[in-house]
Amino acid sequence: MNFNELTAQISSLLWSKAFIFLCLATGFYFSIILRFPQIRLFKDMIKNLIGEKNSEKGVSSFQGFAMALGGRVGIGNIAGVATAIYYGGPGAIFWMWLIAFISASSAFIESALAQAWKEEIGGEYRGGPAYYIEKGLKNRAFAIIFALAVTIACGFTGPGIQAFNIADSFKNAFGIQPIITGAFVALLFAFVIFGGIKRIARFAEFAVPFMAIGYILVSIIILIVNIKKVPAMFSLIFSSAFNLNATFGAIFGHAIMWGVKRALYSNEAGQGTGAQAAATAEVSHPAKQGLVQAFSVYVDTLFVCTATALMILSTSKYNVVNPKGGFLVENLPGVGVGVGFTQEAINTLLPGYGSKFVAIALFFFAFTTLLSFAVYTESNIAYIFKHNENYKTIAKIVKVILVVMTFFGSIRSSETAWNLADIGVGLMAWLNLIAILLLTKPGVALLKDYEEQKKLGLDPVFISERCGINDADIWKDIVKKYYSDQAKQLNNIIKKENINSIKMDT
Repeated sequence: MNFNELTAQISSLLWSKAFIFLCLATGFYFSIILRFPQIRLFKDMIKNLIGEKNSEKGVSSFQGFAMALGGRVGIGNIAGVATAIYYGGPGAIFWMWLIAFISASSAFIESALAQAWKEEIGGEYRGGPAYYIEKGLKNRAFAIIFALAVTIACGFTGPGIQAFNIADSFKNAFGIQPIITGAFVALLFAFVIFGGIKRIARFAEFAVPFMAIGYILVSIIILIVNIKKVPAMFSLIFSSAFNLNATFGAIFGHAIMWGVKRALYSNEAGQGTGAQAAATAEVSHPAKQGLVQAFSVYVDTLFVCTATALMILSTSKYNVVNPKGGFLVENLPGVGVGVGFTQEAINTLLPGYGSKFVAIALFFFAFTTLLSFAVYTESNIAYIFKHNENYKTIAKIVKVILVVMTFFGSIRSSETAWNLADIGVGLMAWLNLIAILLLTKPGVALLKDYEEQKKLGLDPVFISERCGINDADIWKDIVKKYYSDQAKQLNNIIKKENINSIKMDT
């Protein structure tokens, strides 16, 4: 067995049915014990998205949302959705929607925990699973393993994979050589990340809404053009999802499996990535950014992934493979699974421009993912070397490595690199899901504290002692500097009504 085969085998073990079950079970578990905040607190998600400002150490709530969404929205939103339809049929889309709804609770927990146990390193907020694993579970070895997994997946293999997809799509659409595209992407990437977390946040704040809204608008136009087919399209999605369509009856199980897999891979809820962006935000209470990040799962899957699915299905530009051989549906003879479905759907609106539109969309999707990778890598390098006096030098060296890997990956890709990236992300996800389950009590306490203060008519502020959370000393300085008035209001009500702390039972 060579190294490539070994990495492929390890990757398949990490991304097995057991992993999918763990993701689903975790989402269901938190949805139930939190009483479905993804429904109850939807208004709060929107309000907290735009209700907080940045500071000299932290980015705004919206910028934290944009950075995390930039990581969630990527190549999978185009190619991944097409893959789900190819192997699972139209019914896979319904299961993607359901998983996004369920997974939002996991995104809340991990992001709220990341905020509660964030730290100031190098003048900027940093946080994420490594931080709350050490502080919440008192296990630095566990935390170090997670930090190393992030460094492998997001620092050494992930950038090259994203850059390769950009360069390859530009070569196919515009005939531009990968070395030219790679140089441009690497230089732009260097310009943004060497400006620090603030510059990354400002770029994401502009680019992420622009790319998401633009992509969704194109899908809406295609739907309007094909409006007569829309009722039949939705009927096809639901009938296929519940094994009520004779054509797709043979792949009913595949519809569920591929819908679940692509949704989990795309929205990343519970896998620890979005939590690292969430920790960089300046908010008065951790639950606020938790709710914002739960909403980012909706945007990724219910909006962007759905935009791809509806473009493909409303134009009938897709194939569905038969597990026994051949095709159940073959509307595009000779077109392989992947971005080709989306390209052909766009061609119905703009003949000959499908590949160009997809290439531009891939650039924005992949580049914002690159920026998120930089945030994730830096956060974990900061964790590992936070007590090292040469941390700033080490951080600069890591940024140089990120840029070099981006350029190198754009001109050369390998199956081993993909396998290593999948291993890193898979290991991250396993470790983080286990961690947030073990940290259920403080996670639930954060939401209870937030809701209790809302019921008292207050703008919630985080006093860690009320939630029984230790080692969150940075919050004393944050509250004193930015939210002292809110803290005084809370203390006055506590004294008046004799409220000491929330109940920690779950």
